[in-house]
Amino acid sequence: MPLELSAESFDELVTEELDALADEIVAHLDNVIFVVEDISPDNDMGLLGLYDGISLTERSQYGFGELPDRIVLYRLALLNVCNTMDELREQVHITLVHEIAHYYGLSDEELDKLGWA
Repeated sequence: MPLELSAESFDELVTEELDALADEIVAHLDNVIFVVEDISPDNDMGLLGLYDGISLTERSQYGFGELPDRIVLYRLALLNVCNTMDELREQVHITLVHEIAHYYGLSDEELDKLGWA
């Protein structure tokens, strides 16, 4: 049975997991916001998170006035794949690292080789 957690409690958990990430992972993030939405726009319950932006390796000109990149976590999809709070914390951590890696330019194939896909 999927785990249940209010939107507010889920947001708190995501904040805690963001704060717990290693400095090397977050130190070079620039102009990135983290967002929690209930579900992806196409209702894909298999999509746990999404990086929406232009990765560092793809940027040619990037400067003043750019809209922030977004890392989105999909609350209902994450809750659907977890049965315990420990599983949820682990999956939120994995999803955050995965999406941040896309910001740095790593592909799904590279992440799969590293065990983060």
